[in-house]
Amino acid sequence: MKIAIVTLFPNMFEPILGSSMMWKAQKEDFVEFEVVDLRKYGLGPRSQVDDTPYGGGAGMVLKPEPVYEAVDALKSKMANAKVIMTTPRGVAFNQTSAKKLSKLDNIIILCGHYEGFDERIMELVDAEISVGDYVLTGGELPAMTIADAIVRLIPGVLGGSQSQYDESFSQGLLEYPQYTRPEEYRGIKVPEVLLSGNHSKIHIWRKSEAVMKTRKNRPDLLEF
Repeated sequence: MKIAIVTLFPNMFEPILGSSMMWKAQKEDFVEFEVVDLRKYGLGPRSQVDDTPYGGGAGMVLKPEPVYEAVDALKSKMANAKVIMTTPRGVAFNQTSAKKLSKLDNIIILCGHYEGFDERIMELVDAEISVGDYVLTGGELPAMTIADAIVRLIPGVLGGSQSQYDESFSQGLLEYPQYTRPEEYRGIKVPEVLLSGNHSKIHIWRKSEAVMKTRKNRPDLLEF
């Protein structure tokens, strides 16, 4: 898989893509990243990428020309690439979305900034995606979130093949509580069932705890 990210702030991605699982996935050739500075395709001697909005209003709008040029250049070397735009007005991103995207070969993510993009770039966009009902300064953090969620679902990236199936949302519930050594710390003991070695009882306990945690924190997930 290749993921290209078009942004005004490419340096923001260096620590994220060069650390932990994202670094490992690249090292083992599961994914290739290309971070593209939109200003490379800016207009004129000042590499202009934005302008004032027609109709008036606060802020600046990203111009269509640099975005088209950047996407055209990427698509010339990324066959059948799907273009995603990060935006608060997009469809809510979730684990199901991540699973679908993880099956693609090439993805281009456009990071919005200022007051967003000129609407004419929508001719390029396959999906508008939002990571939550709030507004951020730019699309860089959502792009990192989307990329991380996708990459960890690529077969072979995670250390244990079962890991992704036990996590929150994978089974429609939040994940059950986890414990490790010591058996007791500051008067709080590990539940006896986890020490029993009875895998049937452990499975039942985990399912029950997952349901309770979901009912408490995300009751909407239990609504049918």
